[in-house]
Amino acid sequence: MNYPDENTYGNKADIISTVEFNHTGELLATGDKGGRVVIFQREQESKNQVHRRGEYNVYSTFQSHEPEFDYLKSLEIEEKINKIRWLPQQNAAYFLLSTNDKTVKLWKVSERDKRPEGYNLKDEEGRLRDPATITTLRVPVLRPMDLMVEATPRRVFANAHTYHINSISVNSDYETYMSADDLRINLWNFEITNQSFNIVDIKPTNMEELTEVITAAEFHPHHCNTFVYSSSKGTIRLCDMRASALCDRHTKFFEEPEDPSNRSFFSEIISSISDVKFSHSGRYIMTRDYLTVKVWDLNMENRPIETYQVHDYLRSKLCSLYENDCIFDKFECVWNGSDSVIMTGSYNNFFRMFDRNTKRDVTLEASRENSKPRAILKPRKVCVGGKRRKDEISVDSLDFSKKILHTAWHPSENIIAVAATNNLYIFQDKVN
Repeated sequence: MNYPDENTYGNKADIISTVEFNHTGELLATGDKGGRVVIFQREQESKNQVHRRGEYNVYSTFQSHEPEFDYLKSLEIEEKINKIRWLPQQNAAYFLLSTNDKTVKLWKVSERDKRPEGYNLKDEEGRLRDPATITTLRVPVLRPMDLMVEATPRRVFANAHTYHINSISVNSDYETYMSADDLRINLWNFEITNQSFNIVDIKPTNMEELTEVITAAEFHPHHCNTFVYSSSKGTIRLCDMRASALCDRHTKFFEEPEDPSNRSFFSEIISSISDVKFSHSGRYIMTRDYLTVKVWDLNMENRPIETYQVHDYLRSKLCSLYENDCIFDKFECVWNGSDSVIMTGSYNNFFRMFDRNTKRDVTLEASRENSKPRAILKPRKVCVGGKRRKDEISVDSLDFSKKILHTAWHPSENIIAVAATNNLYIFQDKVN
């Protein structure tokens, strides 16, 4: 499935910056650099085409954020959507949060297929009628009309972040959510837009003493008092809001001691965590740094229980990746619905899957050639030096401008969404 524009880098605004399934998997939302949100809806199964179930088609497109200018600081504020988070569905409408660097918005997406007609005080065009001419009372009726999907901003949560927002996370109480920037995490109530509670503040009194920043944050899926946040130093802190109002003192601290033999100039940069995700069960957390994905047990703080190498063949290439800024790319990671498989992106439009039970892993490619309907993805292999087999690709010919940073996994089925710059690919199990 392609995003609106056909050439790979035709329009910077079309580059997808976040992908998120809703809680049922019926809807899939993407946000892009141009501040737009595109929602795809899954087709219902039809009687005569049972195997067709699963096609996602555009359901609604709306402009969520506009470019702004901060006149006090002479700074442009990008419209790029950093994150989208769905709220669980309570009624016929859908609600989602979207954020750029500074402002979080709550959107309501609803359907209209009827319109009222036969007002007493207005005519059919909506003009007010002269009361003197109204002699009878009419009963307004609802007439069917073409289906319209409307997106309306219900709340705007602004002016609470000095630094760029990198994460939003909806709490399991569904009354509150948090937004995290480089140095602070704020807790919001969905009903209150003019104030938030600052629950984490790591800003030093003297900014010259700044040694780390917050890179990602997420609420526990079941305990509304617990959340984690990761840092640029490769550490994860678990906090409990029952302990104190300001969670500057963490409850648990997860860090893997560094192997001195691997120490290099790039150690600190590549150990920075770009994403942190609770498992659906709430027992584990997964973190992604530049070269690896790690799974941590909440009951063991001194080291991860699993470490997966995403693209270890890049270890020798860190110098050139530093020069072209790729070393600062922020890859995300996701769990499948049963927490048994994890997925994360790489370069050359490759993405990786690791089966936690069998310890098998696979590299797949999201590309035009592979995206024909019913095409089966072939595993790809990267070779380092030496002789190259015909189906392998050499590490020197990888395209670092094609990177898969954002992926999403359907909450219950084997359907994945992969954003490759401005193309969205949706792959599903062939049994479907």
